[in-house]
Amino acid sequence: MFTVPEYTSNLKLTKENSQIYELINAYRQHGHKRSQINPVIFEIDSQDIPELSLERYSLSKNDKYNVNGLLANDNLAIASAEQIVEHLENIYCNKIAVEFSHLEELEEREWFHENFENISKNYNLTDEYKKEILKELLRSQVFDRFLATKFVTLKRYGCEGAEGQIAFFLELFRGLARDGVGKVVISAQHRGRLNILTGLLSMPPELIFRKVHGKSEFPEGSPYLGDVISHLCHYCKLDLDGHNLMVSMTKPPSHLEASHPVSVGQTRAWQQEFKDGFYGDKHLPGEYVVNVQIHGDAAIMGQGVSQETILMSHLPHFTIGGAIHLIVNNQLGFTTPTHCSRGTRYCSDIAKVIAAPVIHVNGDYPEEIVRATKIAVEYQRRFRKSAFIDLNCYRRWGHNEMDDPTYTNPLLYKVIREKSTVPDLYAESLKTKGIITAEEINKLETDYSSVLSQKLLQIEHLKPTESEWPYDGWKNYKSCETAVTEWDTGVNVQLLKEIGINSVRFPSHFTIHPNLKKAHINARIERLNKNAAIDWSTAEALAVGSLLYQGFNARISGQDVGRGTFSHRHFMIIDQSSNDVYVPLNHLSPEQVGKLEVANSLLSEEAVLGFEYGFSSVSPYNLVIWEAQFGDFFNGAQIQIDTYISSGEAKWGLSTGIVMLLPHGYDGAGPEHSSARLERFLQLSDSNETKPDSDMVNMYVVNPTTPAQYFHLLRRQMIRNFRKPLVVIAPKILLRLPDAVSSLNDMEMGTSFQPVIGDNVEASSSIRRIIFVSGKHYYALRNHRDEINAQDTVIIRLEELSPFPVHQLRMEIAKYKNVKEFIWSQEEPRNMGAWSYCKPRFENLVGCKICYCGREASGPPAVGIGELHKAQAAHVIKAPFL
Repeated sequence: MFTVPEYTSNLKLTKENSQIYELINAYRQHGHKRSQINPVIFEIDSQDIPELSLERYSLSKNDKYNVNGLLANDNLAIASAEQIVEHLENIYCNKIAVEFSHLEELEEREWFHENFENISKNYNLTDEYKKEILKELLRSQVFDRFLATKFVTLKRYGCEGAEGQIAFFLELFRGLARDGVGKVVISAQHRGRLNILTGLLSMPPELIFRKVHGKSEFPEGSPYLGDVISHLCHYCKLDLDGHNLMVSMTKPPSHLEASHPVSVGQTRAWQQEFKDGFYGDKHLPGEYVVNVQIHGDAAIMGQGVSQETILMSHLPHFTIGGAIHLIVNNQLGFTTPTHCSRGTRYCSDIAKVIAAPVIHVNGDYPEEIVRATKIAVEYQRRFRKSAFIDLNCYRRWGHNEMDDPTYTNPLLYKVIREKSTVPDLYAESLKTKGIITAEEINKLETDYSSVLSQKLLQIEHLKPTESEWPYDGWKNYKSCETAVTEWDTGVNVQLLKEIGINSVRFPSHFTIHPNLKKAHINARIERLNKNAAIDWSTAEALAVGSLLYQGFNARISGQDVGRGTFSHRHFMIIDQSSNDVYVPLNHLSPEQVGKLEVANSLLSEEAVLGFEYGFSSVSPYNLVIWEAQFGDFFNGAQIQIDTYISSGEAKWGLSTGIVMLLPHGYDGAGPEHSSARLERFLQLSDSNETKPDSDMVNMYVVNPTTPAQYFHLLRRQMIRNFRKPLVVIAPKILLRLPDAVSSLNDMEMGTSFQPVIGDNVEASSSIRRIIFVSGKHYYALRNHRDEINAQDTVIIRLEELSPFPVHQLRMEIAKYKNVKEFIWSQEEPRNMGAWSYCKPRFENLVGCKICYCGREASGPPAVGIGELHKAQAAHVIKAPFL
């Protein structure tokens, strides 16, 4: 086991040989600048690195120096400066180079140079292993050429030029399995995906061929719509020298890098399932489940979600014990050369943000790639921190095989066209060394080509199986019915009281903030003991607490969610004397199984929402909530909403019960803090405007007006036997509005969420007007109606918009026989809110023609001038009654 050398001994050696030590340290820090890691150099680059010159350190090349203890090499104790330089050049300026001087811990830096300077000795490869590497490389090349021949116009995003990633995966799987890892979650880009799938991950090539022929990747009769061939994924169990390793791939959209936070969330959720790290008795996560991310060189530097994810993965409640990152460095982003796609020396420089080591390697040398992978894996396993490999390679063709890259990069592609392929170069190397014969190489190629030809003939006989998602827990959950179901989500009132009181209990030694104790803790206990009205935060605590009591887990994430943006939630209680944190809902009962994880996040939307989506997709037993600080802040995560939350099930058959809380309401906060952009989610919904919806809508969109409704919504997410995303247009003012309260009886056994809430006005013949409304606007309308004594008007609330509640609306309307006027009233401008969505559904499905009352169409969601806001607010309340 590696230990840091004794400090005083090192200090003495350094002082006695300070000049040569400075040179050694310079190579450790700057040697990568002179390395031979680019396989397609077409420009002469100056190799003059002043930090590496002998003159800088007043050294003579013939003088002898004692480097024993300064260099990790037993064969070079006393040597001339010239010999030392030759040795250092061979280590640090060769086909593999490293950057580790920026590591913050001495132990890590010492470990890194100790291992890297002994790389040839410590990471020797057997001839059998070399032949195994070659076999996989040749199979990849045969596969690419087979597809190019049989499917000439296919955009396959092949591995040609980047076959080195196959050597990476080969060693990665072996190294992790040897160390006891049982599961790997991979988030991969599209380049080389099909090669990895049909090679090391053993996906039947027939599935690829079926897909090329336009057939579905799902079983016959499946409702799913599928995705493009370059997004295919696979799950498999590998047997590696007696070690079992489960490998799953995160479903990817075309938005490069967007899948990485999703994969990190999935990794964390799997760690919870396997009681890994903080979820079990281990001090560090990543003992059993490891995350691997494959990046493109332009994407990792160009996409902001990369930085968000890398920073997030080192934070409490998001950390996974480090990830292993491979950058497939094509040295082009589509057609953009490196000097236009980043402002740094390397595409891996983002790793330095989290002080992660970087290993650069020439993609033409598979054995060096294996060694780079060994070091990266060993570092991650030892320190449970991320490590990056920068695989310098190229694309033999353009961005896809139909693209001509010579339009924009002629000199680079002149070099590429004249190069032998990576598999052929390695085959020639092994043949020259006598490790393999030409006949064996030819047999490997022809045998696999024959296999592929046979598989191509069998595509009609291959029947895709059900979802390849490997978690047994999903077997009890199904695609929802072609009907609208209602679920009893009520709870015994006495149990609710007990949960509510325990939700604000804290250790006797805690010093509690006096305002919190008075307004939140004591007030909640008093309300519950007196059976008084329940506010929003109490209803939330009762919903989450009752689910924990039933054995479900819960997780709430976002900016300031522990306290809540509006200081209403207080799931976390902070000791004012020690800063210790206590989560009362995790102490409801000594027998409690379900746990609540409160994850105050970094100031990110895209990465965090992607993480939570990934977390929610692993197990149906986790209630996962993401709350935006203000509703419109979700737009920083629009990619995750478009490509995963709203469409993931249709594309991949992947269910999620994620909840998005989006605070919304026109209260004078201005353009950027008023609207949760309800209209965008309704547009993303696949609700039908010409026939009634069922539970099969892609996501549920709700705008609840009472705490009890919110209570039932959260419980319904877990109680029913299917999972759908839930978008909650959440309150701001209603959190403390005296009228927006509920009784415990509204949450008792036998109660449930109501998609439509009718008026409590008696159904008399005098009713001439019905106003339909959704959300907090109801309370302003009701108060104004009472003020002007408009006895001819009823107000009906649409609490659920997707699926659209046709049946419930018809039942409410049928109560009033003499209605002449149907009005839709909303706070939002005409081109926003629910109006455009509701109008055709009322007319086509409910059978009534409605008129609009609200703000006029607008560019921004709300105004920023106080007087104008007051005028508009008064208008939208009064206009429906005129």
